[in-house]
Amino acid sequence: MKYIIVGMGNFGGYLAIRLTDLGHEVIGIDSDSAKVDLVKDKITHAITMDATDLQASKNLPIKDTDVVIIAIGEDFGASIMATAIFKQLNVKRLISRAISLLHETVIKAIGVDEIIHPEEETAERLAKRLQMKGVLDSLDVSDDYNIIEVKAPERYTGMTISETNIREDFNINILTIIKMEEKPNIFGIMSKKRKVSGVVAGNTKIEKGDILLLFGNIRDINRILSLEN
Repeated sequence: MKYIIVGMGNFGGYLAIRLTDLGHEVIGIDSDSAKVDLVKDKITHAITMDATDLQASKNLPIKDTDVVIIAIGEDFGASIMATAIFKQLNVKRLISRAISLLHETVIKAIGVDEIIHPEEETAERLAKRLQMKGVLDSLDVSDDYNIIEVKAPERYTGMTISETNIREDFNINILTIIKMEEKPNIFGIMSKKRKVSGVVAGNTKIEKGDILLLFGNIRDINRILSLEN
């Protein structure tokens, strides 16, 4: 896919690099040449440009772009102007970052397809991870359901998934198992890498040190987490 990301600050720059690493074509834009220099060798294209300039924005390959993301942080006015301009240019999908409730109200009125709150979302994930014992990471599916990563309880070590009776006892599904493997990095130093097992079956065995990816109601997840290993 092809992306245009406006704003090469911490969030926008990292997002541009990750999407490029995942094989997508990314155009990163910022009016600050120093920020553009930081990412120019790590993304497909990096352009120093004022995205609040309608004529300059018209020169971008809008028709060939799948998603435009306005990732500008603290500059409230620039974010709104850039959002309005790309909406006027009829981009296929427009996502904008909101930095306050008022900002969100304005960009909603402009008619963006999606609004993101990266700081709030990160804080929410961290808060949930900290409050749930043993949770390594979590993802909200809805208000009531979560997907979580948790170290496999010792009581399940050596058992198959069927033998654990997790689904029957807690109404929780094991989506997959993540194993930590030691591999040398580019400097030859051994470091741990995650290996996802894919779709697991009832006869898949849980080994010491495994990480379980669980899906279920938050109430049921808290029940299983409250048990001692």
